[in-house]
Amino acid sequence: MSNSSVSLMDYSGKVCVVTGSASGIGKALCDLLIGLGAQVYGLDRNEYAPAGIQGFIQTDLASKESIDRAFAQLPGRIHCFFGVAGLSGARTDWWTTFAVNFMANKYITETYLESRMESGDAIAYVTSTGGLMWEKWQKEYRKAIDCSSWEEMTAFMKKTAPRNGVGIMAYSLSKRAMNYYTNKKAVELAPKGIRVNAVLPGSTDTGMKQEFEKMAGGKEALLKENGTAGRLAEPAEMAEPLLFLNSDMARFISGQLLIVDMANNCQIVLGYKKSRLNVPVALKLYNTKFFQKQLQKQI
Repeated sequence: MSNSSVSLMDYSGKVCVVTGSASGIGKALCDLLIGLGAQVYGLDRNEYAPAGIQGFIQTDLASKESIDRAFAQLPGRIHCFFGVAGLSGARTDWWTTFAVNFMANKYITETYLESRMESGDAIAYVTSTGGLMWEKWQKEYRKAIDCSSWEEMTAFMKKTAPRNGVGIMAYSLSKRAMNYYTNKKAVELAPKGIRVNAVLPGSTDTGMKQEFEKMAGGKEALLKENGTAGRLAEPAEMAEPLLFLNSDMARFISGQLLIVDMANNCQIVLGYKKSRLNVPVALKLYNTKFFQKQLQKQI
C-alpha cells in the first residue's frame, strides 16, 4: 500500500462512535479503528473496553433515555459514526428488534449526528442483505421513515405488531427501512458535506450465527447465502468495508448500499438461484396466533 493510500485511510484523532461495539463486527471495527489512531467511543449493552479505546458507554439502544444519556457523555464533535448494532429477532420481541435495528439509528442521526457533524464527516450503517427488495415494499415501512420523533416511531410499532410479536419479522422490515433511510439521508445531508452509506453483510460468523442458521433452515442453507464463498465471513471482513466507507478514500461515495456477500446477490440477479426476499413482512395476518406459532417453530 502506497503512502498516499495510507493517508487516505488515516483515522488519527478522529472521533468515531461505534454501536454494537462489544462483539462481532462492531468489536472487530473498534480494534481496527484503535490501530489507526482514532478516538473510539463504544456503545453496547455488554462491556468491551480494549486498550486504546477512548471510552465505553453501556447503552440500551432500544431505549431513548439510554441513548440520550450516552450522547450526553460523548464529544460535541463527531467525525465518524458506525451504526453496527443489530438484532436478528430470534431471541428478542418485535418492538425491541425494530427499535434497535431502525429507530435507534434514525433517532441518533437526526437528534445528534446532524448537529455534531461537519463537512467531510461520514456515517456508515450496517443493514442487511435481508433488507433487499426494499424498493418494492416501501408501503410497509414508509410511515416509520416519516416519523419525526421516538414517540411517533413507537406509535408506528403499536399499529404494526404487538410488543411480544416474533422479532424475525421486525428484522426484515427494519433492514428494508434502513436501506431506504440510508439513501434518504445521503441526499438530505449532502448540502452539509456529510456522507451516508451502508454495508449489507452476507452471513457472518458472529454471536448470532446460530440464530441465523435456524432462520435460514440450517447451517448449509446459511452457507449458501454467501454466494461463491462456501463459508461464513469473518467479522473483520465486514468491518473493513465499513472502515473504507467512512474514510477519505471513499470521499466521493455517498448513498451506497455496499453488498458484501461474495456475489450471492449477483447469482440471484442472474437467475442462478431464487430470492426468498420478495415477500411482504408486515401483514396483519402475521400477528394472528396461528402465524405466530408457525414463526416460533422456525426459531
